[in-house]
Amino acid sequence: MKQLVIFDLDGTLLNTIEDLGIATNHALSMLGYPTHPLAAYPSMVGNGVRKLLQRALPSGMDTDEQVERLRTAFTQYYDEHCTDHSAPYPGIPELLSELQAKSIKLAVASNKYHEAVVKLIRHYFPDIEWSVIMGHKEGVPVKPDPSIVFEILTCSPTPKSDVLYVGDSGVDMETARRACVESVGVTWGFRSISELRAYYADHIVQNPDEILALAK
Repeated sequence: MKQLVIFDLDGTLLNTIEDLGIATNHALSMLGYPTHPLAAYPSMVGNGVRKLLQRALPSGMDTDEQVERLRTAFTQYYDEHCTDHSAPYPGIPELLSELQAKSIKLAVASNKYHEAVVKLIRHYFPDIEWSVIMGHKEGVPVKPDPSIVFEILTCSPTPKSDVLYVGDSGVDMETARRACVESVGVTWGFRSISELRAYYADHIVQNPDEILALAK
């Protein structure tokens, strides 16, 4: 049995795309830039808020100054509205409860800024005892750099052979590969099965029950 399961957040535990898209469009509008249809946002997310905003800006306008202005507007809005439309994927609360009942440690590793990650996890999964909740912090590389996984393993020491890393994107599969832990790609998130395969997911699952089986 695995001792620790590390989950990505957006597209894995929670469907957050509508709130992310609305917050980005709000920030774009505040600064006078054109917005995007919400359907465009799944291909923009996954590498942290800064990269999301760079992708959302018109070509040639993604300067450090403009991204920082956009990030300020985004954060102010998102901090207040990040739970307006987001929700756990079907079966996720039950999966987490079952893993916890089997004394398997649970952790979150997200490229979203740390404060928002903590808020979302505490809001949607208040009954889960997380070993580590880790979002992006200034000065720390974002995934697929494996630093966030190493920090989780420092906080919750576990042999790498006893770890599962669960995510919905190539970024997540590459993070797991670089950290030398077993990866699980989920098909209900923001990216395609072909992307998960291209990034050498060790397992690809269609529903949360399959994660429970892999953990056992």
